[in-house]
Formats: sequence, C-alpha cells, structure tokens
Amino acid sequence: MAQVSINRDLDEWGLSTDSGERARLLQSPSVDIAPKSEGEAPPGGLGGGTTSRLGAIFIVVNACLGAGLLNFPAAFSTAGGVAAGITLQMAMLVFIISGLVILAYCSQASNERTYQEVVWAVCGKLTGVLCEVAIATYTFGTCIAFLIIIGDQQDKIIAVMAKEPEGAGGSPWYTDRKFTISLTACLFILPLSIPREIGFQKYASFLSVVGTWYVTAIIIIKYIWPDKEMTPADTLNRPASWIAVFNAMPTICFGFQCHVSSVPVFNSMRRPELKTWGGVVTAAMVIALAVYMGTGICGFLTFGAAVDPDVLLSYPSEDMAVAVARAFIILSVLTSYPILHFCGRAVIEGLWLRYQGMPVEEDVGRERRRRVLQTLVWFLLTLLLALFIPDIGKVISVIGGLAACFIFVFPGLCLIKAKLSEMEEVKPASWWAMVSYGVLLVTLGAFIFGQTTANAIFVDLLA
Repeated sequence: MAQVSINRDLDEWGLSTDSGERARLLQSPSVDIAPKSEGEAPPGGLGGGTTSRLGAIFIVVNACLGAGLLNFPAAFSTAGGVAAGITLQMAMLVFIISGLVILAYCSQASNERTYQEVVWAVCGKLTGVLCEVAIATYTFGTCIAFLIIIGDQQDKIIAVMAKEPEGAGGSPWYTDRKFTISLTACLFILPLSIPREIGFQKYASFLSVVGTWYVTAIIIIKYIWPDKEMTPADTLNRPASWIAVFNAMPTICFGFQCHVSSVPVFNSMRRPELKTWGGVVTAAMVIALAVYMGTGICGFLTFGAAVDPDVLLSYPSEDMAVAVARAFIILSVLTSYPILHFCGRAVIEGLWLRYQGMPVEEDVGRERRRRVLQTLVWFLLTLLLALFIPDIGKVISVIGGLAACFIFVFPGLCLIKAKLSEMEEVKPASWWAMVSYGVLLVTLGAFIFGQTTANAIFVDLLA
C-alpha cells in the first residue's frame, strides 16, 4: 500500500509547531510509544513500539469493555429481541472493525500517533477542532454516566446494609442518593483527578477487566439458575418498528467505542502493519462481542421487556453474588472517571494553548493553577448533572451518538480525504470503491448521531 503524506505542513493551517501541547488521549497504560521526531518517519511507517500482538489484543479489549456492558440487555429489549439484537451487533461489527483499520492506515499516511492528530493532519483544521470538541464532550458525558452508575449501585448496597426497603420513607439523611454520590465523588474521584499524571491507570485497567468478566459471568449464571423471585416479563420476538432497532444503535456504539485509543495502540506495536492490525482488532472485537452478547442475551431473557437500563438494578438487593458485582462496578468506575477526565482535560488544555498561541514551555508556571481550576469546574458540573439526571439510559443515548462519530464519521472523512489526496496513484475503480465506503460510514454515523440528538431533544419536550 502506497504511503502518502497528508497535510504534513502545519503552516497550511496557520499554526506553528510549538503552538501548544497536543493532548495524548486515552492511551492505555500498557502502551509505550516513543516520541515522534520532527520530520522523521520510520521506514515503511513502522514504529519502535514494544507491544506484542497478544498485548495489543488485550489493550483493545480492555479499551472496549466497560460500564457500557450494563446497558446491553436493555439494548436487546429496545431492538426487539434476541434475533434483532444479534443481527444488529453483527452488522455494525463490520463497520466498527473497518473503522479501526482505516484509522491505522491514516495514521501511517500522516505519521501521526493519536486519534485527534490523525484527524487534524488528514482532514484539516476545522474537522480537527470539531473532533477535539467531540472528544471533550464525550468524556464529559461519560463522566456523568459514571457518577450515575455509582449512585445506582450504592442505592442497592445501602438498602441491604440498612435492612430496609429501597425508597422507604423516613430513611436517614446519610442514605440519600445525592449525599452518597457527592461524598463518594469528593473523597475518591476528586483527589484522583487533580494530579497531572495518572500512573495508577495500569492497575485500574486490570481491575476493570476482572470486574467486567465477573459481571458477565454472574448474569449468565443467574439466567441458567434463576432465583425463584425473578420472573421474566414478556419477551419480544420481533422489533416493533425499524425505528426501534435504530434506537439500540447508540448503546452498541458506546459499548464498542475504542477507536480514540486505537491509534496509539497501533503505533505501540512492534511491527505496526495493517495486515497484523486487522487480525488484532478482529480478534479483540470478537472477544468483546462474546462478552456483550452473553450479557445482553442472558440479561434480556432473564427479565424480558422489564429489564432496567442498568441490568444490575433488576436483580434483588439481597443477592450477595450480585452485590459483589455492584462493588466491582463501583470500584471500576471510581478509577475510570479520573482517566476519562484526564483525557477531556488534555483536549481542553490543547485547545486553549493553541488558541492563545502559547508554547507549552512558556506556560509551565501557570499550568498547575489552570489544571486545578479545570478539574474543579469539570468535577462540579458532572456531579451536579449526575445528581439531577437519574436515568442512565438518557445519558448513554447521548454519548452513544457521539461514539458513533468516532466509529463512523471521522474515520469515514479520513478515508475520503486520504483517497482524494492519492487519487492519481491508484486505479479508478479501487479509488471509487474506497471513497464510496467512506461516504457510507459518514452517512451512517451522521444518521445515528442525528437520530440520537433528535430523540434527546424532542422526546423530552413532547413528554
């Protein structure tokens, strides 16, 4: 495959090479990428990373799996049953994998090592800024979802510890949901969010993987050997309409979104080649698909159409095995919030420095004060919104629409731009097919994002 250089000259955008620190987003702790030398590119686009194929598979799976797992049973219910849910996931998986390969190709072509840098280099200034704003918004919304998840799981655990029914009148003030979320966030999340670096991320990643697999195992076991008090409601055998099927797409996008972190993972490999990367992401997505399908199918069949948007809330509070799963989820979310906040803060910092035209070396003195202020504002806004948006389903729908942009829209635009830049070097038929596929990706992503945004705005207004 021909290697091409796309928009490598920063002067084309009116920017200097020292216009600010570029945020290094969502890099897994296992990813070790050597700094890119200015004006130098390894032969054939190969880097000097240290990650093996197996290690890359694990990192991609780790980036993919997370709290979105809890929403897949409800997604199967929304889609109209097991058959519709499986078909939808399998169809979307083709586009998800192709998007990961496209990003790797554009990373080689532009010699950039993070998602937003690839979009900047390939698509230009305007699209690059939109991408960075989308990443900041996505991480902000995900932090809100994490706080809501903490509150949901704590409500169940506290109900067991207090030995009284959930929502019972006259409960002590210290068991109130708003107080418990605020206390937990202030004691654990805020102190972990202020530091400049997040070296603890490697331990958080391992914990997240263990918790995810445990939750999946419990949901499958509870379906095979259900408790007597768990009686499923009516289960759907077919979707009510095509619109219902499309409404499940944001949840699937949120669950499978690992594209932002995929570019640094690709560049961290010992031999970052497209053929090898295709095998890595295919294996990783098959593993993630197995976990999500196991959770989605068994959770949906256990509770039917009555399944909660957060499937763990559908189980009895007294179930100790499920209580352990809730504790795992809380612990995972407590360590995941600072990581997502770090990524969003890095984007905001990069945009601010670029806007001000400040080289990072000249702004070190004010970095700490700015970082603390950004962290406090971010933390307080996400906390306030989480306290007054109790429905996790609405938040997942919105950020799932943004995830569709990272999976479909930006990779599609990168593919179109890359092929247009090398139009004379390839056969017309091949060029036309690739550009057409890029247009398809952009259209699909724009449709999901537009539908999600419309639902978020108009459904609440009509209600």
